Amino acid sequence: MEEAYHVPVLLESSIEHLKLGDGSGTWMDATFGGGGHSKVILQNLNSEGLLFGFDQDPDATHNAIDDHRFTLVEANFRYAKQFLSHNGVKKTNGILADLGVSSHQFDTAGRGFSLRMDGPLDMRMNHEAGISAAEYIADCTWEELMVVLRMYGEVKRPDRIARAIVAAREENPITTTGELVRILSKMAPGGRENKFYAQIFQALRIEINDELSALRDLLEQATDLLEHGGRLVVISYHSLEDRLVKHYMRSGNFEDKIEQDIKGKVLAPFKPVVRKAICASAEEVLFNPRARSARLRVAERTDFLPKPC
Repeated sequence: MEEAYHVPVLLESSIEHLKLGDGSGTWMDATFGGGGHSKVILQNLNSEGLLFGFDQDPDATHNAIDDHRFTLVEANFRYAKQFLSHNGVKKTNGILADLGVSSHQFDTAGRGFSLRMDGPLDMRMNHEAGISAAEYIADCTWEELMVVLRMYGEVKRPDRIARAIVAAREENPITTTGELVRILSKMAPGGRENKFYAQIFQALRIEINDELSALRDLLEQATDLLEHGGRLVVISYHSLEDRLVKHYMRSGNFEDKIEQDIKGKVLAPFKPVVRKAICASAEEVLFNPRARSARLRVAERTDFLPKPC
């Protein structure tokens, strides 16, 4: 059941800001997971409305919804435009993306995402494709690992951490989450150990799954996929994701370079709907602690047409 697989974050706010209207049109859930958001979207669609869900994790297929209005696409959302086109869809009325790791992925020791349980050092969103975190650590240079830790983990002294991991692998292969934590424990700051470990795990996960590049692809494709007035709703869980979303929604580029016409009108494909990111209430955080770091941003497609590259 969905409740055991994943507890959807900011459910009411995300559905409200999609503006489903009379329930017609075509909609996209870029991160289907346990189907929590998708089920509520379908409840608000009429008989002619359509919903496409995307998820690269094979485990998510067990949650597929038996509804003639729903199609589950077993692929990363970065390929949305390609798969929607294959299904005869050129434009959508709204796109929702709940980024990050699902409750199911965190709570399954064999996936290697959690600090709480010892398991294989995997970390792949699609555990049937690509290389695992263990394989990456076994083959990368310390310089490559240092860059990943600095860029995606934003840790202090990434060079020291990278050298320690590479030195440890020379003695024994690092194949489990527990082994990696034991190596890191010698460098963890007192009182902040879990945050330190989480930063390292985050950095490796982002690298293994190419998460930020995939997010850039989704945001850029949303420009073409959304009708004028269509809503883009994105929930992110760390500053690297949130920064990309905020900049693109505000300026239409990831450098946040805002262009204006001679009258001062911003020339961008999106207009932010909320000035600040929406956060979970204290009540929701108490019920679902993973909502604590969630940031929801909303933008509406303008009539601006970017120049072809």
